This record gives sequence, structure tokens and C-alpha cells, in this order.
Amino acid sequence: MTIYKSTFPSVPLTDKTITQRVFEGIDPEMTILIDGPSGRSLTGAQFIAGVKSLAGGLAQRGWGAGKVVGLMAPNIPEYCMVFHASAWAGGTVTTINPTYTAHEVNHQLKDAGADVLVTIAMFAETALEAIKGTKVKDIVIIGDAPEGMIPLKDIMGPPMAEQAPVDVAEHVVALPYSSGTTGLPKGVMLTHRNLVVNIDQSLKPADIVPREMTVAFLPFFHIYGLQVLQNIYLAAGGGLVTMPRFDLEMFLNLVIEYKTPRLWIVPPVALGLGMHPLVEKYDLSFLQQVNSAAAPLGADVAERMGKRLGTNATQGYGMTELSPVSHISPNGKGKPGASGVALPNTESRIVDPETLKDVAPGEDGELWVRGPQVMKGYLNNPKATAATIVEDGWLRTGDIAHFDSDGYLFITDRLKELIKYKGFQVAPAELEAELVTHPAIADAAVIGLPDDEAGELPKAFIVAAPGKDAPSLEEVQDYLKERLAHYKQVRALEVVQEIPKSASGKILRRLLRYTAA
Repeated sequence: MTIYKSTFPSVPLTDKTITQRVFEGIDPEMTILIDGPSGRSLTGAQFIAGVKSLAGGLAQRGWGAGKVVGLMAPNIPEYCMVFHASAWAGGTVTTINPTYTAHEVNHQLKDAGADVLVTIAMFAETALEAIKGTKVKDIVIIGDAPEGMIPLKDIMGPPMAEQAPVDVAEHVVALPYSSGTTGLPKGVMLTHRNLVVNIDQSLKPADIVPREMTVAFLPFFHIYGLQVLQNIYLAAGGGLVTMPRFDLEMFLNLVIEYKTPRLWIVPPVALGLGMHPLVEKYDLSFLQQVNSAAAPLGADVAERMGKRLGTNATQGYGMTELSPVSHISPNGKGKPGASGVALPNTESRIVDPETLKDVAPGEDGELWVRGPQVMKGYLNNPKATAATIVEDGWLRTGDIAHFDSDGYLFITDRLKELIKYKGFQVAPAELEAELVTHPAIADAAVIGLPDDEAGELPKAFIVAAPGKDAPSLEEVQDYLKERLAHYKQVRALEVVQEIPKSASGKILRRLLRYTAA
């Protein structure tokens, strides 16, 4: 067995709750939360007081200890307050994608056993439909509430001075739902200890300093936004400028206004920063690092973005089930195409997914990870838990990867997304990374089409670059034949207006397969 260990010293496990750890880093006098569009803000002292008051109100109404709060809202300062108020009161928050349909919200509310739903007026109609048949009887609205719903301000109660007692190793404080590639989303049970240790693990090799601000457009309902931005930044003594939805011009304006040294993005935004003409209008010379995560980013795209912005373009690796970080580019520097090195307390293996034997160093296989940030399991799904967390606590990530001789991790694809072409394995992400280097292609996705002779044929969906005509299949094949092995060739091509992606930037291949069927 070959185990790749972290080179960083281990961090201690503590008995702090997530909110205690976040409060520990907050400067009461600093403005730590700013609503980007309006400029509305909260100081550290106002945030802490609001969390304690809301926690007291939740407890008074029976929505505190042992209860589940459904939170369906865009990135606004109050989102952070609701999350930590529930945690302080001894409850659990299930974070819900606000673009979900009522049917999807209903499934999550039922599966999570939610007792109350907190949202905004814009989603009131969806919320009313979604709570039917669930335990939820009340809808709490951040801001002005429609008739029959409760304004969040009315929930505020006598401050809860101390953290409600919880077992930090067992109590599930966050219950995000993983998107998955098949079946219904699964509730990922993350404990206080999972989140707290992942903060301490991540800050060890990171360069975030007190009073540092960043722009938070990555949705808080997703673990990347919830933990890497909301919790890690606040615990480090920094602050957030929130954006309810991504808009490139607003994003750039806010980055300029607040002189944020680090940006936390996903691959679609990396493409925009590397190619969109709007970026040329901004002086971003103060940037120190732009980090992409949530999906693989091709080395060429990363280098193009970094060179254009004059900064370090880095990547990290994680997943909801890892709270979410396991690998990071240390001290704001990385290698092109690499997802960083292992965090403290983190071990990895590269395993042949068919034989379950470790592969030779440098070879591709499934990435397995072990550490204190590994989730407790999937809610109400022991079968899926047992298939994911195997003997000795190893979590099977489902990602194909390898390590280089310096311990840097390279993700090449998803295990279930590999295309089998005439016995060869073709990684869609590798093809996509090459396709988007074509000057006439703005974005791309690749899936496998069933074929009697070949097994599967790689099919590319491409978006034409602004002001360019989309290349033909023959032109794409001519471009790729000098860059990739013959079996890694596109065999079918379709031009589309956009590539369907999740909020975290992952390509939704199942939707492409549906349209291609």
C-alpha cells in the first residue's frame, strides 16, 4: 500500500464548535460582511450580537437544539447570521440551492427532516409549494415578509450567551446535499469537528491574513462558498463582500473597490477572466492569487488567466464529503494543472478502481483520502455511506488522479465519466481542457455516445467565442490531432449556446446525455 502523507505538521483536534471557532477570529471593530450591490454592512460586534440574538429566538420558538433549519437564500450577510445562529443554538442547517424547483426543495426538506424554512421574499412562492407534505409549518423571510410569513427580525430574541452544548465529534451542524451524477442528491453529514479541523488544516498552508477581504459570489449553499469563504475567511480574521449572483462587471468593480488580494473562483469564471474583453478595462495589478476549485481547470486555461491578470493562478481540491478541502496550492503558489498538496492530517492513496490495489507512483487511479475532515456519512443512506467510506476510514472520491514526485495532485477526470473508446480510456476533462484553448471556442464539454463498434464515441459540445464562428468537426479534429493521442479524438460535435453547469461550476453531463439521446 502506497500512502501519500502531508508534509505539513498536524493540527490538533479541538472541542470547539464551528461558531466558537469563527467567533475566535473575528475583530469586533472590523467591518466583516458587506452586501456588494447595496453596501449594507455588519461589523464583527454586530454579527456576533445578531447571531446570539437569533439563536435565542430560534430556541424560544422550538427551532434550536436538535432541530433542522432549511436555509434557501442568495449570498447576503444575513445568510451567515442564520447559519451560525442555528449552530450556536445546537441545531443543524440544511443548505438549499435557491434555484431549485419546489419539487427539488420538497425532497430536501423531507429527507433532511427540516423544521423551518428560511428564505427571501423572491422565493416565497416556491417555498409555499415546497413545504407541502413536510414538517415545515412556518416560512421565515429575510427582509420584508409577505402575509402569512414571519420576518427574520421578529425571530430575534434574548441573546443566547453561550454555545448550546453539543458533541462536536457527532453532532451534524451542516447538511448540504451533494449534486452527484446519478440519482437524487444525498445529504452529507458534516459535524462541528469536520468543519473546525478543516479551517485549521486549510489555514496552515494558506496566506490569508487578518483584515483581508474577498468577494464572495460562490454560493453559500455549496460547501465551497459556505466553508472556504464564509467560515475560513471569518475565522482567519478576514471579511466578505457578498454577491447574490455572479455578474462579471459587478465582480470586477467590487474587486477594485475593496482591493481584494485573493479571488476564489470556479472554471467558468477562470475562462471569463482569461478571455473576456471587459477584463482589459481593469487594473488588477494588486492581485496576489486567483484560486479555482470545484472542478478541474486545464493548465493552459489557468496559465492564460494568470498571465493576463499578472498573478498566481492556483487550484485546490476538495468535495462536499471532505468538508471540503483536502489539497491546496501552498502559500498561494502551485504547479500548472495541479490541485495542490495534501493538507495537514491528510493521507491519500491512488487505487485501481477495478482491482482495488494501489497503482505504481505516477500512474492514474482513483483518489482515496483519509483524515478528520471526512464526513460522518450520508443521511438516511447507509448503503451509499458504506460504498464511499471503506475500510480503515478511506473515502473513495470517484476522481481519477495521480501524484507527481513532489507530492502535487493532478486530477484527470471523474471515474464514472471516463469514456471507453475501443478499449482506451478517454478523460473528458482532458479533452475539454484542450478544446477551450482553441481561439474560436469559449467553452466546451465532452460526453461518451454509445457505439456498437467502438463502445463509446467522444462527443464535444462547444460554445463559440464572442465574435467568432464555431469551428467544424474537421477543424476541431485537425487542431486536436497535434495535441492528443489518436484515441483521444472528438468523433462528434455540436454547437450550443451554453454548457449546463452546477452552481459550483461542474459540467452537468447528465443533461448533455439527455439532449444527445
